[in-house]
Amino acid sequence: MDGVSSASNKEEFIEEFKRRTKQYVLRSIKVFQALPNTSEAQVIGKQFLRSASSAGANYRAACRARSKAEFYAKLSVTIEEADESLFWMEILSESEIIPYSRLESLINEATEIVKVLSKARKNT
Repeated sequence: MDGVSSASNKEEFIEEFKRRTKQYVLRSIKVFQALPNTSEAQVIGKQFLRSASSAGANYRAACRARSKAEFYAKLSVTIEEADESLFWMEILSESEIIPYSRLESLINEATEIVKVLSKARKNT
């Protein structure tokens, strides 16, 4: 593959992943909105929403990094936040606040985000 095609593919990946992480945040908002209005659901839900939205925002920040070190650091935060949101989804499901079936697709997406970005970080 020549340098132009490689750069083009990299840019396409970046733009697709920006879209994908943004959609992940929007879908997370929908889950939060569907939570019951109990104090435990709201506390856990806010933790979930904070980490999910932080994953999306930090991926965007990683794309604007001024150095490889800054990119690596922001990517690491993105991975940590996506993984934390997975934890909160597990808690929401296992505590029976929301059925696993409602979270399954979003859990799969967060898992994929963690895997893809972990590989990208390894290659940095």
